[in-house]
Amino acid sequence: MNRLRLHSYWRSSAAYRVRLALHYKGLAYDYLPVHLLRDGGEQFGAAYLEINPQSRVPALEVDGQVLTQSMAILEWLEEAYPAAPRLLPADAFGRARVRSLAQLIVADIQPLQNTAVVRLLREQHGWTDEQVKGWLREWIGRGLRALEQRLAREPGTGTHCHGDTPTLADVCLVPQCYAAQRFGVDPAQFPRIAAIDAACRELEAFQGAAPERQPDADT
Repeated sequence: MNRLRLHSYWRSSAAYRVRLALHYKGLAYDYLPVHLLRDGGEQFGAAYLEINPQSRVPALEVDGQVLTQSMAILEWLEEAYPAAPRLLPADAFGRARVRSLAQLIVADIQPLQNTAVVRLLREQHGWTDEQVKGWLREWIGRGLRALEQRLAREPGTGTHCHGDTPTLADVCLVPQCYAAQRFGVDPAQFPRIAAIDAACRELEAFQGAAPERQPDADT
């Protein structure tokens, strides 16, 4: 069996996605915290740069090999553990829809709220806290509105983003809802999103992966 070692930060949306998949699939793993803020960011230290030269989390070590980028890790988990609960539908159109919903979040929303972007706006462009908050509310709100419209009108939506069981789209949505609340965008204004987020949070696996349950929480 593969030994899995996850380099994570409790509030990182990308790391949160991978934790959700690991918990949902029932896979044991070692948790290695990487503090993204302390001392300028532990992700920039020499030890972590040897693991991921991009200086971001998550990174998943698998028997001495390293996987980076959350979506690549999620796809690998689907392929490497075919007997575990699946996060992609059996049909090709369903898989494409789930990936599309997930990419709306991970490619069009999350990068614009990333710690590196916020740091750049503050340190190099001199933005005030209010200006940064306005940026975050604007781009998170735009993305969630588009996602809400899709979930409301597309027949594939069920109690979860696609059907009635979690998929990769839900694994991406829940961390985004958590981040949205942190940055001043209340997911409750998006009824379908809020209902799906609530349904996911009732699941034991999603509870175990929650930020506040991680060993480095509040540090």
